[in-house]
Amino acid sequence: MKGISRVLVANRGEIAVRILRACRELGLESVVAVSETDKNSLPAKLADRTVCIGPSSPTDSYLKVDTIIAAALGTGSDAIHPGYGFLAEQPRLAEACTAHGLIFVGPKADDLRKMGDKLYARKLAGGAGVSLIPGSELVHHLEEASDAAKQVGFPVLLKAAAGGGGKGMKIVARAGDLRTVFDEASNEALSAFGDDRIYVEHYIPNARHIEVQIIGDRFGNIIHLFERDCSLQRRYQKMVEEAPSPAVAPELRKEICEAAVRIGRQIGYENAGTVEFMLDQDDGRFYFLEMNTRIQVEHPVTEMISGIDLVKEQFRVAAGESFSVTQEEVRLTGHAIECRINAESPGADFSPCPGHITKWKPPVGEGIRVDSHCYSGYFVPPYYDSLLAKLITRGTGRREAIDLMQYALAHFTVSGVDTTIPFHQVIMKHTDYVNGSISTNWIENRLVKEYEKNEGNPFR
Repeated sequence: MKGISRVLVANRGEIAVRILRACRELGLESVVAVSETDKNSLPAKLADRTVCIGPSSPTDSYLKVDTIIAAALGTGSDAIHPGYGFLAEQPRLAEACTAHGLIFVGPKADDLRKMGDKLYARKLAGGAGVSLIPGSELVHHLEEASDAAKQVGFPVLLKAAAGGGGKGMKIVARAGDLRTVFDEASNEALSAFGDDRIYVEHYIPNARHIEVQIIGDRFGNIIHLFERDCSLQRRYQKMVEEAPSPAVAPELRKEICEAAVRIGRQIGYENAGTVEFMLDQDDGRFYFLEMNTRIQVEHPVTEMISGIDLVKEQFRVAAGESFSVTQEEVRLTGHAIECRINAESPGADFSPCPGHITKWKPPVGEGIRVDSHCYSGYFVPPYYDSLLAKLITRGTGRREAIDLMQYALAHFTVSGVDTTIPFHQVIMKHTDYVNGSISTNWIENRLVKEYEKNEGNPFR
C-alpha cells in the first residue's frame, strides 16, 4: 500500500483487534499502543509489536497526543489509526500527524474541527439543502434560552455545541424546568468538553435515529453504504443497531442516503464518516442531527449487508487510493443486527462490572460474527468503556436475523462479570421490537418501566 507499511493502532479493546485484523489482511505491519493495564491484552498479543504509552488512566496514556506521536515515530510507523473514541475526532492528533510526516487514517483536521462543532455542522447541512430540526443559535444565558425555547416550541433539547455521546444534552418538557436544566446542561458540557456553549433544538418524541455510512476519497468521490437504525438507546447511548432500517422504505432510503452524500460533498469529506438523522415517525420527515467523523462502533452491520470492509477502505483512502467499489456496485443484501455486550448489570441500573472473566464462550455459526478482545481469564479494567463484545447476526431478512440473534445470545456464555446479554434477550423477544414499533425513547419509557412493575428481574 503506497506510503503505508507499518501502522500504529492508537486504541484498545475490540476496535484495536478489528484494525489489527485489517492490517494483517492488507499485509501491513502493526504496532499497538497500550497502557500499563493493557500490556497483556489481546491486541498486545496479536500485534507485531507493542509499545507502552503510560499508566492506566486514559488522560495519561490514550489521550496524550505527544506520547502517541512519539510512539509512532519511535517504532518507525508510517500511519496512525485512532479507531473510535479517545483521540479519533481530535483535530490536534490529525494536525500532529501531518506536522511529523505521518498519515492519519481518518478525515482531514479541518473536517474534524468543522463537524465537531454541532452548530457549524447544522449550517453546513442546511447549505446542502438538508432539513434541520427547528433550533437556535448559541444561547449565552437563561433568558436567551427561554426566548429560543418559546420560538422552537416545547418540548426542547438543550445541546452542547461541542457535544457527543449524550453529554450536555437535556430534555426540557416545560418552561418552568428550564432554569435548573440549563445550568445542568452547561455545567455538564463544560466538564465533558471544556466548552459550556449551549443551543436549543425542538425535541421529537416519536423519533427514529437513522444514520448513513459514507466514505470519501481525495479525488472528490463520495459514496454511501446505505443506512443503519440506531434507535434503541439508553441515556443517548446506542445498545442495538441494525441495517437496513425497518422504518425506511426504498423511496425514503434513496432520499436520506442522497442527503448524506450531499453533506459529504459540501465539505469535500475524505475517509469514513457517518451522517446522522432524526426521522419523525409521525410525519415521515427526516432532519439532520450531526456527523461523526470516524469509524463507528456499529460499522459491522454495514459491512454485513454491503460486503465491504470499511477499515480496509479507510486505509486505501488514507494511502491516496480510490475506493474498491463504485456507488453502482454497492448492493444491499440481507439484514444485520448488532447487540453491544457490555460488562454492566442491567438489574442494578446498568452499573459497571469490572473483574475477571472466568469463562468466555462466544457463539459460533453461519451468519454470526463476534468482534471482541475478551477471553477466559481476561480482567475487565475499571478505567475504560465497558464494551466487551459486539455480537452481530445476518439473515436473508429481518426475522431471520432476529431469530439468529436470539440463538446467539442464548449460546453466549460469560462468567465472572455481569453483562447486558439478558437485557438483549428481553429486547429480541419483545413484541414491539419484533414488529418494529420502537423509538429512541422506547427502552427508557417502555421496556425498563414495564419490567420494573413485575416481580423478579428478567435481566438476570
